[in-house]
Amino acid sequence: MKRLVILGGGESGVGTALLGKEKGFRVFVSDFGNIKKKYKDVLLHHEIEWEEGQHEALKILKADLVVKSPGISDAAPIVKQLRINGVPVVSEIEFAAQFTSATIIGVTGSNGKTTTTMMVHHILKQAKLEAVMAGNIGESFAKEIKRTPDYFVLELSSFQLDGIEKFQPHIAVITNITADHLDRYDYKFENYINAKFRIIMNQTKSDYLIYDADDPVIDTYLKTHPIQSILMPFSLEKSLEQGAHYKDKIITITNQKNTIQMPTSNLALEGKHNIKNAMAAATVGHLLKIRKETIRESLECFQGAEHRLEPVLKINNVHYINDSKATNVNATYFALESMNSPTVWIVGGVDKGNDYSALYPFVNEKVKAIICLGKDNDKLFENFESMVDIIVETQFMSEAVKIAYKVASGGDRVLLSPACASFDLFKNYEDRGQQFKAAVRQL
Repeated sequence: MKRLVILGGGESGVGTALLGKEKGFRVFVSDFGNIKKKYKDVLLHHEIEWEEGQHEALKILKADLVVKSPGISDAAPIVKQLRINGVPVVSEIEFAAQFTSATIIGVTGSNGKTTTTMMVHHILKQAKLEAVMAGNIGESFAKEIKRTPDYFVLELSSFQLDGIEKFQPHIAVITNITADHLDRYDYKFENYINAKFRIIMNQTKSDYLIYDADDPVIDTYLKTHPIQSILMPFSLEKSLEQGAHYKDKIITITNQKNTIQMPTSNLALEGKHNIKNAMAAATVGHLLKIRKETIRESLECFQGAEHRLEPVLKINNVHYINDSKATNVNATYFALESMNSPTVWIVGGVDKGNDYSALYPFVNEKVKAIICLGKDNDKLFENFESMVDIIVETQFMSEAVKIAYKVASGGDRVLLSPACASFDLFKNYEDRGQQFKAAVRQL
Protein backbone atom coordinates (compact mmCIF):
# COMPACT_ATOMS: atom_id res chain seq x y z
CA MET A 1 0.00 0.00 0.00
CA LYS A 2 1.48 3.35 -1.06
CA ARG A 3 2.03 5.97 1.63
CA LEU A 4 0.45 9.38 0.91
CA VAL A 5 1.48 12.29 3.13
CA ILE A 6 -0.49 15.52 3.01
CA LEU A 7 1.05 18.76 4.25
CA GLY A 8 -1.68 21.06 5.54
CA GLY A 9 -4.95 20.10 7.23
CA GLY A 10 -7.33 22.64 5.70
CA GLU A 11 -9.97 22.35 2.96
CA SER A 12 -7.50 21.23 0.30
CA GLY A 13 -5.58 18.84 2.56
CA VAL A 14 -8.58 17.09 4.09
CA GLY A 15 -10.27 16.75 0.68
CA THR A 16 -7.09 15.09 -0.59
CA ALA A 17 -6.95 12.81 2.47
CA LEU A 18 -10.49 11.54 1.82
CA LEU A 19 -9.77 10.91 -1.85
CA GLY A 20 -6.44 9.24 -1.03
CA LYS A 21 -8.03 6.85 1.45
CA GLU A 22 -10.82 6.01 -1.00
CA LYS A 23 -8.20 5.19 -3.65
CA GLY A 24 -6.30 2.80 -1.37
CA PHE A 25 -3.42 4.94 -0.06
CA ARG A 26 -2.16 4.82 3.51
CA VAL A 27 -2.76 8.47 4.45
CA PHE A 28 -1.04 10.74 6.98
CA VAL A 29 -1.96 14.44 7.38
CA SER A 30 0.60 16.81 8.93
CA ASP A 31 -0.05 20.48 9.75
CA PHE A 32 2.65 22.75 11.21
CA GLY A 33 -0.12 24.92 12.70
CA ASN A 34 -3.42 23.92 14.28
CA ILE A 35 -6.10 21.95 12.42
CA LYS A 36 -9.63 23.37 12.76
CA LYS A 37 -12.06 21.25 14.77
CA LYS A 38 -14.38 20.65 11.80
CA TYR A 39 -11.48 19.14 9.82
CA LYS A 40 -10.20 17.10 12.79
CA ASP A 41 -13.69 15.62 13.16
CA VAL A 42 -13.65 14.52 9.51
CA LEU A 43 -10.19 12.93 9.86
CA LEU A 44 -11.20 11.11 13.07
CA HIS A 45 -14.46 9.90 11.52
CA HIS A 46 -12.59 8.42 8.55
CA GLU A 47 -9.82 7.02 10.79
CA ILE A 48 -7.08 9.02 9.03
CA GLU A 49 -3.87 9.55 11.00
CA TRP A 50 -2.91 13.20 11.58
CA GLU A 51 -0.64 15.51 13.57
CA GLU A 52 -0.64 19.25 14.26
CA GLY A 53 1.84 21.79 15.58
CA GLN A 54 4.78 20.03 13.91
CA HIS A 55 6.05 18.14 10.87
CA GLU A 56 7.48 14.85 12.15
CA ALA A 57 10.24 14.22 9.63
CA LEU A 58 10.49 10.46 10.21
CA LYS A 59 6.85 9.94 9.23
CA ILE A 60 6.85 12.43 6.35
CA LEU A 61 10.08 11.46 4.61
CA LYS A 62 8.91 7.83 4.28
CA ALA A 63 6.14 8.95 1.88
CA ASP A 64 5.81 7.60 -1.66
CA LEU A 65 3.96 10.80 -2.61
CA VAL A 66 3.40 14.14 -0.87
CA VAL A 67 0.52 16.52 -1.62
CA LYS A 68 1.28 20.04 -0.43
CA SER A 69 -1.47 22.54 0.39
CA PRO A 70 -1.26 25.79 -1.63
CA GLY A 71 -0.47 27.91 1.43
CA ILE A 72 2.83 26.09 2.09
CA SER A 73 5.81 27.56 0.29
CA ASP A 74 8.38 25.52 -1.66
CA ALA A 75 10.93 27.18 0.63
CA ALA A 76 9.54 25.40 3.73
CA PRO A 77 12.32 23.21 5.25
CA ILE A 78 10.27 19.99 5.11
CA VAL A 79 9.48 20.54 1.42
CA LYS A 80 13.15 21.17 0.63
CA GLN A 81 14.11 17.98 2.47
CA LEU A 82 11.50 15.94 0.57
CA ARG A 83 12.84 17.19 -2.75
CA ILE A 84 16.44 16.39 -1.73
CA ASN A 85 15.26 12.85 -0.87
CA GLY A 86 13.58 12.54 -4.28
CA VAL A 87 10.02 12.26 -2.93
CA PRO A 88 7.50 13.70 -5.45
CA VAL A 89 5.66 16.77 -4.07
CA VAL A 90 2.54 17.81 -6.00
CA SER A 91 -0.57 19.95 -5.51
CA GLU A 92 -4.06 18.71 -4.73
CA ILE A 93 -5.07 19.71 -8.29
CA GLU A 94 -2.43 17.37 -9.78
CA PHE A 95 -3.33 14.50 -7.45
CA ALA A 96 -7.10 14.74 -7.96
CA ALA A 97 -7.09 15.24 -11.76
CA GLN A 98 -5.87 11.67 -12.40
CA PHE A 99 -9.11 10.31 -10.92
CA THR A 100 -11.60 12.07 -13.20
CA SER A 101 -12.52 11.75 -16.87
CA ALA A 102 -14.56 14.99 -16.77
CA THR A 103 -13.74 17.85 -19.14
CA ILE A 104 -11.76 20.39 -17.12
CA ILE A 105 -12.08 24.16 -17.54
CA GLY A 106 -9.33 25.93 -15.57
CA VAL A 107 -9.46 29.65 -14.77
CA THR A 108 -6.51 31.63 -13.43
CA GLY A 109 -5.40 35.27 -13.34
CA SER A 110 -4.45 37.95 -10.85
CA ASN A 111 -7.99 39.38 -10.78
CA GLY A 112 -11.38 38.34 -12.06
CA LYS A 113 -10.79 34.59 -11.77
CA THR A 114 -13.47 34.04 -9.11
CA THR A 115 -16.13 36.00 -11.00
CA THR A 116 -15.19 34.35 -14.32
CA THR A 117 -15.23 30.87 -12.76
CA MET A 118 -18.67 31.53 -11.29
CA MET A 119 -19.93 32.93 -14.62
CA VAL A 120 -18.70 29.86 -16.54
CA HIS A 121 -20.30 27.50 -14.00
CA HIS A 122 -23.56 29.50 -14.13
CA ILE A 123 -23.67 29.28 -17.95
CA LEU A 124 -23.08 25.50 -17.88
CA LYS A 125 -25.76 24.96 -15.23
CA GLN A 126 -28.26 27.12 -17.18
CA ALA A 127 -27.48 24.93 -20.21
CA LYS A 128 -28.46 21.88 -18.08
CA LEU A 129 -24.93 20.45 -18.20
CA GLU A 130 -23.54 18.41 -15.29
CA ALA A 131 -20.93 20.84 -13.94
CA VAL A 132 -19.17 21.22 -10.58
CA MET A 133 -17.22 24.30 -9.48
CA ALA A 134 -14.18 23.74 -7.24
CA GLY A 135 -10.48 24.52 -6.70
CA ASN A 136 -9.69 27.86 -5.10
CA ILE A 137 -13.43 28.42 -4.58
CA GLY A 138 -15.94 26.44 -2.53
CA GLU A 139 -15.14 22.78 -1.84
CA SER A 140 -11.76 21.29 -2.76
CA PHE A 141 -11.37 19.62 -6.17
CA ALA A 142 -10.29 16.34 -4.50
CA LYS A 143 -13.40 16.24 -2.34
CA GLU A 144 -15.68 16.85 -5.35
CA ILE A 145 -14.18 14.10 -7.58
CA LYS A 146 -16.69 11.54 -6.29
CA ARG A 147 -19.58 13.54 -7.80
CA THR A 148 -18.44 12.45 -11.33
CA PRO A 149 -19.80 15.42 -13.33
CA ASP A 150 -19.25 15.91 -17.06
CA TYR A 151 -17.43 19.20 -16.41
CA PHE A 152 -15.24 20.63 -13.67
CA VAL A 153 -14.88 24.42 -13.59
CA LEU A 154 -11.77 25.09 -11.47
CA GLU A 155 -10.54 28.39 -10.11
CA LEU A 156 -6.75 27.98 -9.93
CA SER A 157 -4.24 30.11 -8.02
CA SER A 158 -0.58 30.31 -9.00
CA PHE A 159 0.23 28.33 -5.81
CA GLN A 160 -1.97 25.46 -7.00
CA LEU A 161 -0.40 25.57 -10.48
CA ASP A 162 3.12 25.47 -9.01
CA GLY A 163 2.49 21.86 -7.99
CA ILE A 164 1.23 20.39 -11.27
CA GLU A 165 3.09 17.99 -13.58
CA LYS A 166 0.54 16.37 -15.93
CA PHE A 167 -2.60 18.42 -15.20
CA GLN A 168 -4.24 19.36 -18.52
CA PRO A 169 -7.40 21.48 -18.71
CA HIS A 170 -9.22 21.23 -22.06
CA ILE A 171 -10.05 24.94 -21.80
CA ALA A 172 -7.73 27.30 -19.91
CA VAL A 173 -8.61 30.92 -19.12
CA ILE A 174 -6.08 33.58 -18.06
CA THR A 175 -8.02 36.72 -17.11
CA ASN A 176 -4.97 39.00 -16.64
CA ILE A 177 -1.55 39.05 -14.99
CA THR A 178 -0.40 41.86 -12.70
CA ALA A 179 2.18 41.83 -9.91
CA ASP A 180 0.84 39.87 -6.91
CA HIS A 181 2.16 37.40 -4.31
CA LEU A 182 5.72 38.40 -5.23
CA ASP A 183 6.86 37.48 -1.71
CA ARG A 184 6.34 33.81 -2.72
CA TYR A 185 8.28 34.24 -5.98
CA ASP A 186 11.58 35.73 -4.74
CA TYR A 187 10.17 39.16 -5.68
CA LYS A 188 10.64 38.30 -9.37
CA PHE A 189 7.59 39.10 -11.51
CA GLU A 190 8.74 36.67 -14.21
CA ASN A 191 8.51 33.76 -11.72
CA TYR A 192 4.90 34.66 -11.00
CA ILE A 193 4.12 35.01 -14.74
CA ASN A 194 5.65 31.58 -15.40
CA ALA A 195 3.55 30.10 -12.59
CA LYS A 196 0.33 31.40 -14.16
CA PHE A 197 1.26 30.01 -17.59
CA ARG A 198 1.78 26.53 -16.13
CA ILE A 199 -1.97 26.18 -16.71
CA ILE A 200 -1.24 25.52 -20.42
CA MET A 201 2.03 23.59 -20.14
CA ASN A 202 0.37 20.22 -20.93
CA GLN A 203 -2.21 21.47 -23.41
CA THR A 204 -2.18 20.04 -26.94
CA LYS A 205 -3.33 21.35 -30.31
CA SER A 206 -6.90 20.28 -29.50
CA ASP A 207 -7.08 22.37 -26.28
CA TYR A 208 -7.94 26.06 -25.91
CA LEU A 209 -6.42 29.09 -24.20
CA ILE A 210 -8.79 32.03 -23.64
CA TYR A 211 -6.89 35.17 -22.62
CA ASP A 212 -6.99 38.98 -22.40
CA ALA A 213 -5.35 40.29 -25.58
CA ASP A 214 -5.20 43.79 -24.04
CA ASP A 215 -2.87 42.57 -21.27
CA PRO A 216 0.75 43.44 -22.23
CA VAL A 217 2.22 40.79 -19.89
CA ILE A 218 0.20 37.98 -21.50
CA ASP A 219 0.82 39.36 -24.99
CA THR A 220 4.60 39.44 -24.47
CA TYR A 221 4.67 35.89 -23.06
CA LEU A 222 2.71 34.47 -26.00
CA LYS A 223 5.01 36.19 -28.49
CA THR A 224 8.15 34.79 -26.84
CA HIS A 225 7.11 31.21 -25.96
CA PRO A 226 5.93 28.30 -28.14
CA ILE A 227 2.26 27.55 -27.46
CA GLN A 228 0.43 24.34 -28.47
CA SER A 229 -3.08 25.51 -27.55
CA ILE A 230 -5.67 27.02 -29.89
CA LEU A 231 -5.66 30.73 -28.98
CA MET A 232 -8.97 32.47 -28.20
CA PRO A 233 -8.15 36.07 -27.25
CA PHE A 234 -10.70 38.60 -25.98
CA SER A 235 -10.37 42.38 -26.22
CA LEU A 236 -12.10 45.67 -25.52
CA GLU A 237 -9.66 47.51 -27.80
CA LYS A 238 -8.95 45.38 -30.88
CA SER A 239 -11.05 43.78 -33.61
CA LEU A 240 -10.23 40.07 -33.65
CA GLU A 241 -10.84 37.50 -36.39
CA GLN A 242 -10.63 34.71 -33.80
CA GLY A 243 -11.86 35.12 -30.23
CA ALA A 244 -14.09 37.78 -28.66
CA HIS A 245 -14.16 41.54 -29.11
CA TYR A 246 -16.39 44.38 -27.95
CA LYS A 247 -17.76 47.26 -29.99
CA ASP A 248 -20.87 49.44 -29.67
CA LYS A 249 -21.97 47.49 -26.56
CA ILE A 250 -21.97 44.20 -28.50
CA ILE A 251 -19.72 41.18 -27.85
CA THR A 252 -18.75 39.30 -31.01
CA ILE A 253 -17.25 35.81 -30.56
CA THR A 254 -15.69 33.88 -33.46
CA ASN A 255 -14.33 30.33 -33.42
CA GLN A 256 -13.04 29.53 -36.92
CA LYS A 257 -15.98 30.56 -39.15
CA ASN A 258 -18.65 30.25 -36.44
CA THR A 259 -19.67 33.70 -35.10
CA ILE A 260 -22.19 34.80 -32.48
CA GLN A 261 -23.10 38.30 -31.28
CA MET A 262 -24.54 39.37 -27.92
CA PRO A 263 -25.67 42.78 -26.60
CA THR A 264 -24.23 43.80 -23.21
CA SER A 265 -26.72 46.52 -22.26
CA ASN A 266 -28.48 44.19 -19.77
CA LEU A 267 -25.40 42.61 -18.15
CA ALA A 268 -26.05 42.14 -14.43
CA LEU A 269 -22.55 43.30 -13.40
CA GLU A 270 -21.17 46.77 -14.15
CA GLY A 271 -17.66 47.88 -15.17
CA LYS A 272 -15.22 47.24 -18.01
CA HIS A 273 -13.55 44.42 -16.09
CA ASN A 274 -16.87 42.59 -15.89
CA ILE A 275 -17.37 42.94 -19.65
CA LYS A 276 -13.99 41.18 -19.98
CA ASN A 277 -15.04 38.48 -17.49
CA ALA A 278 -18.28 38.05 -19.47
CA MET A 279 -16.33 37.76 -22.76
CA ALA A 280 -14.10 35.05 -21.28
CA ALA A 281 -17.05 33.11 -19.84
CA ALA A 282 -19.15 33.50 -23.02
CA THR A 283 -16.22 32.22 -25.09
CA VAL A 284 -16.13 29.06 -22.95
CA GLY A 285 -19.86 28.65 -23.57
CA HIS A 286 -19.39 29.15 -27.32
CA LEU A 287 -16.59 26.54 -27.46
CA LEU A 288 -18.90 24.07 -25.68
CA LYS A 289 -21.59 24.80 -28.31
CA ILE A 290 -24.05 26.24 -25.79
CA ARG A 291 -26.87 28.23 -27.41
CA LYS A 292 -26.27 31.98 -27.70
CA GLU A 293 -29.59 32.75 -25.95
CA THR A 294 -28.60 30.59 -22.98
CA ILE A 295 -25.23 32.34 -22.67
CA ARG A 296 -26.83 35.80 -22.90
CA GLU A 297 -29.60 35.01 -20.38
CA SER A 298 -27.05 33.49 -17.98
CA LEU A 299 -24.91 36.63 -18.00
CA GLU A 300 -27.93 38.89 -17.62
CA CYS A 301 -29.14 37.14 -14.46
CA PHE A 302 -25.68 36.38 -12.97
CA GLN A 303 -25.11 37.75 -9.47
CA GLY A 304 -21.46 38.37 -8.64
CA ALA A 305 -19.15 36.86 -6.06
CA GLU A 306 -19.51 37.85 -2.42
CA HIS A 307 -16.92 40.50 -1.38
CA ARG A 308 -16.32 41.49 -5.02
CA LEU A 309 -17.98 44.88 -5.70
CA GLU A 310 -20.93 43.56 -3.71
CA PRO A 311 -23.73 46.10 -3.10
CA VAL A 312 -24.56 46.07 0.63
CA LEU A 313 -27.14 48.76 1.41
CA LYS A 314 -28.32 52.19 0.33
CA ILE A 315 -28.64 54.55 3.31
CA ASN A 316 -29.67 58.21 2.87
CA ASN A 317 -29.04 57.74 -0.87
CA VAL A 318 -25.44 56.61 -0.20
CA HIS A 319 -24.45 53.25 -1.71
CA TYR A 320 -22.20 51.03 0.45
CA ILE A 321 -20.09 48.58 -1.58
CA ASN A 322 -18.06 45.63 -0.26
CA ASP A 323 -14.98 44.89 -2.38
CA SER A 324 -12.97 43.20 0.39
CA LYS A 325 -11.69 40.61 -2.12
CA ALA A 326 -9.61 43.40 -3.72
CA THR A 327 -6.34 42.35 -2.07
CA ASN A 328 -4.07 44.01 -4.65
CA VAL A 329 -3.80 47.34 -6.47
CA ASN A 330 -5.06 46.00 -9.79
CA ALA A 331 -8.34 44.79 -8.24
CA THR A 332 -8.86 48.19 -6.59
CA TYR A 333 -8.06 49.86 -9.94
CA PHE A 334 -11.09 48.09 -11.47
CA ALA A 335 -13.26 49.03 -8.49
CA LEU A 336 -12.38 52.74 -8.60
CA GLU A 337 -12.69 52.75 -12.38
CA SER A 338 -16.29 51.55 -12.09
CA MET A 339 -17.32 54.23 -9.54
CA ASN A 340 -19.49 56.87 -11.23
CA SER A 341 -20.09 59.25 -8.31
CA PRO A 342 -18.00 60.83 -5.50
CA THR A 343 -16.48 58.04 -3.42
CA VAL A 344 -15.40 57.60 0.19
CA TRP A 345 -12.69 54.96 -0.10
CA ILE A 346 -11.75 52.57 2.75
CA VAL A 347 -8.28 51.16 2.00
CA GLY A 348 -5.38 49.44 3.75
CA GLY A 349 -4.07 46.26 5.37
CA VAL A 350 -0.89 44.29 4.76
CA ASP A 351 0.94 45.98 1.88
CA LYS A 352 2.54 43.40 -0.47
CA GLY A 353 5.00 45.89 -1.99
CA ASN A 354 2.21 47.91 -3.64
CA ASP A 355 2.79 50.57 -6.28
CA TYR A 356 -0.24 52.87 -5.97
CA SER A 357 0.59 55.19 -8.89
CA ALA A 358 -1.95 53.54 -11.23
CA LEU A 359 -4.72 54.71 -8.86
CA TYR A 360 -3.74 58.41 -8.86
CA PRO A 361 -6.02 59.51 -11.73
CA PHE A 362 -9.07 57.86 -10.14
CA VAL A 363 -8.30 59.25 -6.67
CA ASN A 364 -7.89 62.76 -8.09
CA GLU A 365 -11.08 62.49 -10.11
CA LYS A 366 -13.49 60.46 -7.94
CA VAL A 367 -12.36 60.09 -4.31
CA LYS A 368 -13.55 62.74 -1.83
CA ALA A 369 -12.19 61.09 1.34
CA ILE A 370 -9.86 58.21 2.28
CA ILE A 371 -10.16 56.09 5.41
CA CYS A 372 -7.01 54.03 6.05
CA LEU A 373 -7.83 50.75 7.83
CA GLY A 374 -4.61 49.03 8.85
CA LYS A 375 -1.86 48.81 11.42
CA ASP A 376 0.65 50.67 9.24
CA ASN A 377 -0.81 53.40 7.02
CA ASP A 378 2.31 55.50 6.37
CA LYS A 379 2.59 54.48 2.70
CA LEU A 380 -1.05 55.37 2.04
CA PHE A 381 -0.56 58.81 3.58
CA GLU A 382 2.62 59.34 1.53
CA ASN A 383 0.80 58.46 -1.69
CA PHE A 384 -2.60 60.12 -1.23
CA GLU A 385 -2.48 62.81 1.46
CA SER A 386 -2.01 65.60 -1.10
CA MET A 387 -4.91 64.41 -3.30
CA VAL A 388 -7.86 64.53 -0.90
CA ASP A 389 -9.20 66.97 1.70
CA ILE A 390 -9.97 64.22 4.21
CA ILE A 391 -7.66 61.29 5.03
CA VAL A 392 -7.93 59.54 8.40
CA GLU A 393 -6.82 56.24 9.91
CA THR A 394 -8.37 53.65 12.20
CA GLN A 395 -7.86 50.02 13.21
CA PHE A 396 -11.55 49.23 13.68
CA MET A 397 -14.02 48.43 10.91
CA SER A 398 -16.97 49.79 12.92
CA GLU A 399 -15.18 53.13 13.31
CA ALA A 400 -14.20 53.22 9.61
CA VAL A 401 -17.85 52.77 8.60
CA LYS A 402 -19.07 55.43 11.10
CA ILE A 403 -16.52 57.92 9.71
CA ALA A 404 -17.63 57.12 6.16
CA TYR A 405 -21.27 57.66 7.17
CA LYS A 406 -20.43 61.15 8.51
CA VAL A 407 -18.35 62.15 5.47
CA ALA A 408 -20.61 60.83 2.69
CA SER A 409 -23.44 62.91 1.16
CA GLY A 410 -26.52 61.85 -0.82
CA GLY A 411 -25.50 60.32 -4.16
CA ASP A 412 -22.01 59.30 -2.92
CA ARG A 413 -20.58 55.80 -2.68
CA VAL A 414 -18.70 54.25 0.23
CA LEU A 415 -16.29 51.69 -1.15
CA LEU A 416 -14.32 49.13 0.87
CA SER A 417 -11.58 48.16 -1.61
CA PRO A 418 -8.44 47.59 0.47
CA ALA A 419 -5.75 46.89 -2.23
CA CYS A 420 -4.00 44.94 0.55
CA ALA A 421 -4.12 41.60 2.34
CA SER A 422 -6.23 41.44 5.50
CA PHE A 423 -4.09 39.57 8.00
CA ASP A 424 -3.09 42.54 10.19
CA LEU A 425 -6.60 43.10 11.61
CA PHE A 426 -8.77 40.28 10.23
CA LYS A 427 -8.70 36.49 9.79
CA ASN A 428 -9.00 36.83 6.01
CA TYR A 429 -10.69 38.97 3.35
CA GLU A 430 -14.04 37.21 4.01
CA ASP A 431 -13.91 38.20 7.69
CA ARG A 432 -13.05 41.78 6.66
CA GLY A 433 -16.00 41.88 4.24
CA GLN A 434 -18.43 40.37 6.77
CA GLN A 435 -17.39 42.92 9.39
CA PHE A 436 -17.93 45.74 6.86
CA LYS A 437 -21.42 44.49 6.01
CA ALA A 438 -22.31 44.05 9.70
CA ALA A 439 -21.10 47.58 10.51
CA VAL A 440 -23.11 49.08 7.62
CA ARG A 441 -26.26 47.28 8.77
CA GLN A 442 -25.80 48.75 12.26
CA LEU A 443 -25.77 52.35 11.01
